[in-house]
Amino acid sequence: MTTPATRLITLIMLLQRQPNQKAAQLADKLGVSVRTLHRYFGMLEEMGIPIYAERGPHGGFSLVRGYKLPPMIFSPEEAVAVYLGSSLVGQMWGRLYEQAALGALAKLDNVLPDEQRAEIAWAQRSLVARGMNRADPIALSPFLEKIRRGARLCRQIEMAYQGSTTPEATERQVDPYALVHRNGWWYLVGYCHLRQALRTFRVDRIQELALLGQTFQKPDDFDIQAYLDAEFKDQSGVKARLRFIPEAAHVANANLANWESAQENPEGGVDVVVVAPDLYWLASLVLGFAHWVTVLDPPELRTLVREWALEIAALYPQESLD
Repeated sequence: MTTPATRLITLIMLLQRQPNQKAAQLADKLGVSVRTLHRYFGMLEEMGIPIYAERGPHGGFSLVRGYKLPPMIFSPEEAVAVYLGSSLVGQMWGRLYEQAALGALAKLDNVLPDEQRAEIAWAQRSLVARGMNRADPIALSPFLEKIRRGARLCRQIEMAYQGSTTPEATERQVDPYALVHRNGWWYLVGYCHLRQALRTFRVDRIQELALLGQTFQKPDDFDIQAYLDAEFKDQSGVKARLRFIPEAAHVANANLANWESAQENPEGGVDVVVVAPDLYWLASLVLGFAHWVTVLDPPELRTLVREWALEIAALYPQESLD
């Protein structure tokens, strides 16, 4: 919610950016009445912030020439945003930006007034983000640092990468374009010289990594946001239909974000459609729901799930349970 303190700061910035503004224009930008605006002018004058008005068609309200807003004035909400943002950077990047984040927070503590400090103290107790990383950020820090340097200096990297569907790691030379944090995982996006195409690599699957002396030129038209938006659209996926038994309908309905579609069937269960990169991913998903889910199609997914289930059962012979 916008407070009078926030509006006062915004008003100073509006006048600092553009002098000689009409009262009606300023009131409209702040979302207040002209009467309230004049009350704000009086409050600023009491605070020692000089404002004057020029009459005439080209006149309006201005700050006294030469006055500048001090560089470290925040509203309570802005102070919380900066503080929490710095804290999240420290959590996400591990050692790479941990000290920088701590330094920024220490500087904020030294310059913020009591009102902002009290708001930050409340936010620390009440607005909490945990589990930002699924892999240990401390263990990933050496890789993240080298990738960051490679992307910043446009230097190639060489790595041993263990893919999700290959038994052996492959040697890759990559032009690192960007580091991406998505769904708790760190990803490297870059041009893979082995595949001669853009690829996305999960950083926790990198076994070895070296920063090379060879440089590269990132394409001028490369847009990381556009690439990420199009990544899954361009990937070929496998579509499967799964059936949740009636006793597990609540489980299907609690995970609607994972399904392309979901529909209740006549037996009281839920039929869902899910799209995944490959059959192995789908089989892992199905087995994770145990006896609650039956694969309707494709047939090859039914076969794979059955084979995996038999192999799992073989690990637990009946005599070992007696």
